Amino acid sequence: MTTNTPLMRALVQRSLTGPKDLIPALDRPLPVAGPGAYLIRVGAAGVNFADVMQSYGTYEGGPAAPYTAGFEAAGEIVAVGPGVDRPLPVGTHVVGAGHGAFAQFMTMPAAGALPVPEGWSDAASLGLVLNWATALAVLKPLGGVGRGDTVLIHAAAGGVGQAAVRLAHHYGATVIATASPSKRETVLALGAAHVLDSDRPDLAQEVLALAPGGVDITLESVGRATFRDSLAVTRPVTGSIVVFGAASGHAEVSTHDLVFTHRVQVKGLHIGAMATEAPQIYAGLLTELRSLISAGVYPPGTPEVHALADGPKVLQQLESRKTTGKLALDPWA
Repeated sequence: MTTNTPLMRALVQRSLTGPKDLIPALDRPLPVAGPGAYLIRVGAAGVNFADVMQSYGTYEGGPAAPYTAGFEAAGEIVAVGPGVDRPLPVGTHVVGAGHGAFAQFMTMPAAGALPVPEGWSDAASLGLVLNWATALAVLKPLGGVGRGDTVLIHAAAGGVGQAAVRLAHHYGATVIATASPSKRETVLALGAAHVLDSDRPDLAQEVLALAPGGVDITLESVGRATFRDSLAVTRPVTGSIVVFGAASGHAEVSTHDLVFTHRVQVKGLHIGAMATEAPQIYAGLLTELRSLISAGVYPPGTPEVHALADGPKVLQQLESRKTTGKLALDPWA
């Protein structure tokens, strides 16, 4: 039986057993732009730790297997669905998030799609609405970073971590970062004052030696492996821990911890939820990001781009902490 339905290349997650069960497919039907969405010809798809979590079914709200993987992409608008308010013209290159980004075409909610900055490639813009928006949200509206503060950034060599180091340094904070020893020089070059081995058993003591009295803001994306250290080194009463990930697994904090032992402010962030539930705050982030781009504080990204078929290997390397910086897939390579 033949069909006239256009087909495309994509990466399909067949089960919730991890990236090893992510397979290339040549026969996925081309998606159709539904209400409020654009159809995007994907130029580059971002790889994030949330993709790893989703492949195990631990990313809340993720699709059921089998599904076309990926959720961050940049590319060209080729069609506009019904009900889009003031749509961008067909042919505009945008960056945003939506389901099925590890493919040659995807649909993207128009409300969250931003034009690729002038002069930037699709790949260079990856991270704008996820990594950089997350880093800025953690530091500014949630962390309240200011000149003279001390900020602890875990996983500082990752996509959000590198953006956070640049931003915290720009806002006049002293940055203490954690990363594996092989990534130390990369993080120092971004503006960190100190880079500590993320696996050292005396991490809390080393942070407190650099910041007597504790750090003002801790950026926590690792979870179980670092959360107790984060509680121990954040300044009592006025210090904040902002949690936006749990790469090593979820950690628990009790009311006893917060009242009697550590007495810190713990805040959680999901950047998608902020965009939906606090749109004015999110819009302010995007305005500030555009200013940071104009000022050269936020330079074009230089992701490590891989062929789509290499996606399973790339996600496994990300899972095992063998990568540095932003990663991307080219669905046409």
